[in-house]
Amino acid sequence: MKLGVLLFPVPGASAKLARTVEELGFDSLVFADTQNITPEVWGQLMLAARDTERIELGTGVTNPGTRDAAVTASAALALQVESRGRAVCGIGRGDSSLAKIGRTPVSVAEFEVYVERLQQYLRGEEVDRNGTPSRLEWYAEADVPKVPLEIGATGRRVIELAARHADRIVFALGADEERLARAMDTARRAAAASGRDPDSVRLGAWVNAVVHSDVAAARAAVRGGLSVFAHFSGFAGMKPETMDPTLREAALHLRANYDVRDHGRADTPHARSLDDDFVDRFGIVGPVEIAVRRFERLAALGLDFCRVVPGSRDAPREVVAASMMSLATTVRQAVA
Repeated sequence: MKLGVLLFPVPGASAKLARTVEELGFDSLVFADTQNITPEVWGQLMLAARDTERIELGTGVTNPGTRDAAVTASAALALQVESRGRAVCGIGRGDSSLAKIGRTPVSVAEFEVYVERLQQYLRGEEVDRNGTPSRLEWYAEADVPKVPLEIGATGRRVIELAARHADRIVFALGADEERLARAMDTARRAAAASGRDPDSVRLGAWVNAVVHSDVAAARAAVRGGLSVFAHFSGFAGMKPETMDPTLREAALHLRANYDVRDHGRADTPHARSLDDDFVDRFGIVGPVEIAVRRFERLAALGLDFCRVVPGSRDAPREVVAASMMSLATTVRQAVA
């Protein structure tokens, strides 16, 4: 199982961050695309591509609401050229990037139309845009492999959509093995039902993880980032009866109380409301031996990759740095 990292790009430092992630030995780095919180993601990824040689680079995740499918495809193809074949285009329905401009995630039906068009552009095909033929006219000049499309998914409908259209699916379901196993089964069944080989779709998971000898310190450092992904489980429009019963209470609480102004921060009422048992189950926190066992169980499920969210936006830098070192060495070696 490959191990990657999700980070927020930093103006003037994104290339250095990418070099550090590569030097530590991680397999991939994706930058969050949330324009009111971070700088424009594709420009930062271009800088990261210039200063790295090995790691995969991409969005974690972009969305259909702030970018036309042609714009996203063109940016992803440009990154594929500049990185010499190391790009991935990660996309979801939209969360903070849309909330910050007064909008909600796009509907599943809208998302599917967008994804179909995006894949056509990424394959160099002509796309029917309401009667206007459209394609990336510089596609042939790029002369690079197709950029893989990776869909971030939580609910059954988006998992099934992703299984029909995506090259990869990354589940935003936490680190609970039972939930992930059910989601993987759903994806494989949906892929087969649509005529695809289930093994052709790579499966991964977002995992909020902080490795630290002091469990309380690890919980404190991960809680804000973890609240973001727990919040995904309570997206507006998801019916309570369709939610995982073990997460329903926390998901509904976050739906009602999540404050996007403090997106990803731990020192907020909505993040502090998550009890320790929930944090321990949804995330991976504590000493390295615990982290190794949890990640090994994820690898045993058959996941192809994990993208680690290494702490909250306001987590102490020294805690995150030490955790990243443990993840890159002991944990990565255990699951490789």
